[in-house]
Amino acid sequence: MAIGDIIVGVDIGTSKVCTVVGEVNNFGQIEIICNTSYKCNGLKKGKIINEDEIILSLAKTIKDAEDETNLKINSAYVTIPGKYATIVQNSITKEAKDKYAGISVRDVQNAIMQVKDIEIPDGKTLIDVVPDKITLENGTIVADPVGNLSASFTISAQVILAEKDYVRQIHNIFKKAGLEIDGIVPITLAERNLILDTNELHDNIMLLDIGAGNTDIGVFEGSTFLYTNSIPLGGDNITNDIALVLNISEEEADKLKRQYGLALKSFIDNDNDIILNTCKDSTKNKIIKSSELIEIIEARIEEMFSIINKDITSHGLKQKINNVILTGQGIVNINKSDVAGKINLNIPVKISTGRAVSTVKPAYRTSYALVRYIAARPFAKTVSSSIDTQNNESFFRNILERIKEFFYS
Repeated sequence: MAIGDIIVGVDIGTSKVCTVVGEVNNFGQIEIICNTSYKCNGLKKGKIINEDEIILSLAKTIKDAEDETNLKINSAYVTIPGKYATIVQNSITKEAKDKYAGISVRDVQNAIMQVKDIEIPDGKTLIDVVPDKITLENGTIVADPVGNLSASFTISAQVILAEKDYVRQIHNIFKKAGLEIDGIVPITLAERNLILDTNELHDNIMLLDIGAGNTDIGVFEGSTFLYTNSIPLGGDNITNDIALVLNISEEEADKLKRQYGLALKSFIDNDNDIILNTCKDSTKNKIIKSSELIEIIEARIEEMFSIINKDITSHGLKQKINNVILTGQGIVNINKSDVAGKINLNIPVKISTGRAVSTVKPAYRTSYALVRYIAARPFAKTVSSSIDTQNNESFFRNILERIKEFFYS
């Protein structure tokens, strides 16, 4: 990245679309110059159910960002839920062009481009290549091999594929909003460097982002991205349960969830009376015990962790995970959710304490994390969001060309 590069990141969530515009400052760091959001209900359980609503919300956040920054935004990066992404591990050994001069940037960039050459299944398309470990001929693992006197090196990488139909839908949405897509990144991959602290970046971690209507799962073995998925449950499901069981409005249910948010009934200090103001039963101002409310919350949270546990167990990943990190507006405000997670997963669970997390408003964390992730890409030629559209080319060809542009100098 270069000083002055501007990166635009978009996150399409269950309840809103969030856009962050970042600029690379004189210290090589991302400085947020604008963040905007607009409500949106076009995504449900991770599926696009209303393209028009997403288009309008996306266009609104971009227009607000343009008004605030005096920029004309024509392209942006966007996140993708884990359920639509597939990770393929691949590695190649590359000879240095001139072993006496040392490994060159071009050697590394060529290797990155070659490691993506895998057989892509029908219905999938390539969206990203994530360089991971680079090993010199003598077995030494290095973060940056450039300049090392080694006749060859081996690069391991994650080749990220996505469902073509979902990518096509996202492309159509962006196109109708007047935007091109610079790149597509799985949510938990984008969030890793923001959500995890320094020690966790080197550990075997499962990152859980529990949002309004979706929970994204990311499993990392050190720096290696092993697995991603998403389940169609989030904080809104807890609210809906409260409203349904107590027969009250969703507005009151959400207020009670925030006020009495507790994941385990066993941690209740005082079993207070709660007056229900919108109860639709024949009895007005019905009174319940707080334990009744918390029992509803506990049941749904237990189900969430149970589904996650089943998913990582069935994929043979559970034994590899040392710690689980929770983030997301759907659960972090519910006290003892980490304890509930530990009970159900039988793995240590904690709320994210990454240093950068507290500096960003919760609503913008994913889109900000996306901008940071793109800015930190190694061996990239350019990461800046483009102001030029390429309407005459195939979209899937554009993605491939964008990946080439990342790594060719």
